[in-house]
Amino acid sequence: MTAMVVLRFVALLTLVIWIGGLVALGAIAAPAIFDTLATQPDGGRLLAGALFGEILRRFHLVTYAAGAVLLGTLILRRVLGPAPRRFAWRAGLAALMLAASAYSGIVVSGEIAALQRQIGAAPSSLPDGDARRARFGRLHGLSTALQLVPLLGGLMLMYWEIRE
Repeated sequence: MTAMVVLRFVALLTLVIWIGGLVALGAIAAPAIFDTLATQPDGGRLLAGALFGEILRRFHLVTYAAGAVLLGTLILRRVLGPAPRRFAWRAGLAALMLAASAYSGIVVSGEIAALQRQIGAAPSSLPDGDARRARFGRLHGLSTALQLVPLLGGLMLMYWEIRE
């Protein structure tokens, strides 16, 4: 019984770190970085983007570990028994959260970085009709949307975990 309590605690702690990190980055860090560096003579958007991009890259590593730990705790609980209620749903949701984070961190972030290197300036400095600016906007929007998957999925998993 004690092992189950520890596994549930680790799962909840993992979800708190993952979800809390997403909220802190999106609601606090990104706006603070872009607002603070906007006071720079050149507008600071290039530096702000580079800084937040590096923070996000490092946080993606945290999310990969969180996804692995979350899946591991679910599987261990099933093996040690009794299996968590809605095990298949929980495991599927955790896998989906991890997949969305991996796609965002590896594929989308990689494309954003390549595009930024190609542009060599802040994408917002390009004319409105520039295809590279539009592509950056789409990639940024996709990255943001992908982060909603672990955020909403994590909240759902936390709810199920607390109810159990």
